[in-house]
Formats: sequence, C-alpha cells, structure tokens
Amino acid sequence: MEITKGKTTKKYSVRISENALQNIDYITGHIAYIKQQPLNAIRVGDAIYNIIDRIELNPFVFHECKEIPTKNKIYRSAVCYSWLIIFKIKNFDVIILGVIHGSRRPSKIKALRKKI
Repeated sequence: MEITKGKTTKKYSVRISENALQNIDYITGHIAYIKQQPLNAIRVGDAIYNIIDRIELNPFVFHECKEIPTKNKIYRSAVCYSWLIIFKIKNFDVIILGVIHGSRRPSKIKALRKKI
C-alpha cells in the first residue's frame, strides 16, 4: 500500500464574464488596429489568458483587490503588463469580472462588482 504525502489540489472552475471578454477584445483590437501592432496584440492576449490559467490553479496566490475590500477577501486582482484582471472567488468558482488598465480610477474597479 502506497501512502502519498502532501495535499490534494482542488481545482477551481473559472468563468469569464461577458464584460471581461469584451474588455479583452477591446484591448487586443486597440493594439492591433489603432496602434497597428498585431503581433503585440497576440502577445498581450496570450499573456492575459495565461494569467487566467494561473488563476484557475490557485486564485489565492494573487493580492486582494484594495479597491473592493471585503471581510472574506473574495475580490482579487492579477497584474498582466499594465492591465489588472479583477476576479471574485466564491467556493470553488472563480469569476473573472473584468480586465482594465491599471491607471483607471478606483470607481471603475468598484463598478465591476455589480457586473456579474
């Protein structure tokens, strides 16, 4: 009989909200068409989805979102280049609320709380 050491890893399910998908499309579209840099747009889009994959593995690695404080610390943010990926953890479900530029006003981040 074999004894395994360590903890069993629990898998989180990730759901990307419609708002977050629109944000990603806007970011990559802006870089590709407005700035005329399609290869950078692909790089940024891939980087955002790689961060989302990392969020799926362990969302508690990322910092609490300071703009949306809660007792349970369910709102968190991940940084990807100059964008913030704002997400909510509820049980073993992770909801990506939005992807916004890091220089946005805190009120824009607080508004994501209502867009589920």
